Amino acid sequence: MISTATPEAPHWVQVLLSLFGILGGTTGLAAIATVVSQRGKFKADAADTLTEAALTLVQPLQLRVSELEGEAVSARAELGLLREQVNQLQFLVRVLNRTLDRWRAAVHAPDATLRKIRAVVAESERLPSDS
Repeated sequence: MISTATPEAPHWVQVLLSLFGILGGTTGLAAIATVVSQRGKFKADAADTLTEAALTLVQPLQLRVSELEGEAVSARAELGLLREQVNQLQFLVRVLNRTLDRWRAAVHAPDATLRKIRAVVAESERLPSDS
């Protein structure tokens, strides 16, 4: 059998390759160590980014809610005034209905005369409006 000798690299080349391997491994380990040690910082940065994004979205909504609350207060105040006006108008309608009923009764009375009808109308004008 013929045996061929494997070429041997010079000793300094083996040392240089070993040194590159160690440095490369150390650099890789250093990178991994850096990532592991800064994981908390990455999480904090992510939380800050999420918080900032949430505030950016929530702030316009808060402003709109404040505007709508102001409009609701204004609408409630206006509704109170309108209810009061409706109550006053309903009262006035009742008073006018009673007046009209008295006049109708005076006109349809069997002994109705122009003088009696005028007296009923004049009496209605003298009565206070809340009778």
